[in-house]
Amino acid sequence: MLLTTNMQLELVTTFILDKLKRELSPSITYHNADHTKDVMRAVKEIGAGEQVSNEELTILSTAALFHDTGFLQSPENHESYGCDIARKHLPYYVYNKQDINRICHLIMTTKMPQTPKTHLEKIICDADLDYLGREDFFEISERLYEEMRALGTVSSHEEYMQIQLNFLSAHHYFTHTAKKMRNKIKEENLTKIKTNWEA
Repeated sequence: MLLTTNMQLELVTTFILDKLKRELSPSITYHNADHTKDVMRAVKEIGAGEQVSNEELTILSTAALFHDTGFLQSPENHESYGCDIARKHLPYYVYNKQDINRICHLIMTTKMPQTPKTHLEKIICDADLDYLGREDFFEISERLYEEMRALGTVSSHEEYMQIQLNFLSAHHYFTHTAKKMRNKIKEENLTKIKTNWEA
């Protein structure tokens, strides 16, 4: 049973967001505090639509908070590093071992390619890619491009847009709520990419 209160969640949220802002490399322009806040907002919105309990929402919100903290150590295997950071800090905020295990399991579920099985796994995966089906997709996508360029994982904007085209073409949301909220604009975003970038 989760003993953590909303106040504890607020405290650890403040701590982790501050840590990301202070310690994360400036080259990480996408997987940063802003993305973390965005995913936390999305899990609440999707979670409400999926009628999860308050306890489940706390687990989801905490997993969203830590899911990309591993970038503080390395982009490679950042989900595992994020779990290490969660296991280090969450006991100080009255999270018990069972709940930390649940949180870490959700963090690992966000690893690409996404293959969620449980209801909560589907919610956090949809929240992590919520922006794909929003009107600010291209603005946020540019931040991801800047980060990938800085990390050397893409060499040109054309290469990146081809990756995005392939990614959006293959992607699907898992929850009824995300499908209802995001599918229409996601398809519009995909059409725009095809119109402008498809070879």
